[in-house]
Amino acid sequence: QPATPAGFVPSAAAAGQAGRGAGGPGAGERELPPPGIGTLVQSLLTQALYYLGDLPTRSGEPMLDLDSAKRQIDTLGVLETKTTGNLTPDESKLIDMALYETRMRFISLAMQVAAYP
Repeated sequence: QPATPAGFVPSAAAAGQAGRGAGGPGAGERELPPPGIGTLVQSLLTQALYYLGDLPTRSGEPMLDLDSAKRQIDTLGVLETKTTGNLTPDESKLIDMALYETRMRFISLAMQVAAYP
């Protein structure tokens, strides 16, 4: 797939085609959420939960990768720091809740792993 130049914004027609399934209009079509802080936070949160073993893999077995989970949690922290004062109250609350939940889950799992080497 060719590289897209930085700052490239596809036309409305091309953007509309990007969200369509292989079957064309109406066949398996689903609405994607609009890009925004909430979507970004949800994506990072989902990845962190996956690496913390809270979401199953394709095989059904939970994944536990504390290093990768920490990276996603730290990225959420960077997002919080860099957007301070520029978020709506709901966006700020979403980041706060995501950080709290993932940090507490991370600490709990890290303590369990340390207790059972």
